[in-house]
Amino acid sequence: MSAGSLGVITGTGFTDVTALENPQLQEIVTAFGTVEAVVGELHGRRTVFLPRHRRDHSVPPHLVNYRALIQALVDQGVTEVLAVNVVGGIGPETGQLVVVDDFIDYTKSRISSFFDGAPPDGVVHVDVTEPYDSRLRSTWIEAAGQLGLDVIPHGIYGAFEGPRFETAAEIRMARAAGVTVVGMTGVPEVVLAMERGLPYASLCLVVNPAAGLGPPVSVDAIVEQITLSAETVQGVIAEAARMLS
Repeated sequence: MSAGSLGVITGTGFTDVTALENPQLQEIVTAFGTVEAVVGELHGRRTVFLPRHRRDHSVPPHLVNYRALIQALVDQGVTEVLAVNVVGGIGPETGQLVVVDDFIDYTKSRISSFFDGAPPDGVVHVDVTEPYDSRLRSTWIEAAGQLGLDVIPHGIYGAFEGPRFETAAEIRMARAAGVTVVGMTGVPEVVLAMERGLPYASLCLVVNPAAGLGPPVSVDAIVEQITLSAETVQGVIAEAARMLS
């Protein structure tokens, strides 16, 4: 059993964790800003749940305060993080689950590090050869397997700025680079977790074919797919938390 609390971060369409017991809504103040959290228990373990976009989905992906999210988990004694990302598919089909093991960052204007050269840390360079924790990745994969679900055990996450969807040309570029899923929130979140020494792994839910690979990207269709898959994803979260407890 891991010491410390469990962190769970979710995105679009996942404004709660249905298995969370005794949930208490909190505003957590950090050195980088304030975030909305729900603190409760999963399988007897204290769990800090953070909806990236807030529970009313009022914060777009390019304006999420990623440093505050990660720092809030650190300040709350979290020692490992399960993240859920809603993504477009370049290869994986709509409705599939993917546990990514690498990323390419196509974002442009985000604050992507805790380190700005100032004392006491100075200039810091973090090795991101393996950005996603192998043990937590295995936990996601095994949890899905325990529920009889198929999961793609490898993938490359392409992070785009948003809030617009990608162009077909951008998807062709990403596909040529080996990207298999695209989203707007996975980076810098994973990098910041690494900088703070937090083991982190992402379960990606594919909700649409990426631009140019199917019909025009539709928010309504994405929401429909999230609704169809929500119970499945919630089940995997709960099972992964059970395994980690």
